[in-house]
Amino acid sequence: MLAHDIIIRPIITEKTMGGMPNKKYTFKVAKDATKIDIAKAVEEVFGVKVSKVNTLKIRGKFRRRGRTSGYTASWKKAYVTLTADSKGIEFFEGMV
Repeated sequence: MLAHDIIIRPIITEKTMGGMPNKKYTFKVAKDATKIDIAKAVEEVFGVKVSKVNTLKIRGKFRRRGRTSGYTASWKKAYVTLTADSKGIEFFEGMV
């Protein structure tokens, strides 16, 4: 798997921006990616050192559109914490 296949997109909300001073960043990642895969991909793409990775599986929610109903897609979220001596991710720094 390539690094860009593992990291799908960053998650940018008020809550995730609150973790930036502590060097915590949040990403939507591939469902079959492991913590080690995610850490290596973030290090390769952004050129930083990863301290730890926490993952969370998000269940699809039930939604209705008129008569039809179904579930939204399930996905996986990763909280990536960088080491204290590592530089921040420039993409997120531009958001503040």
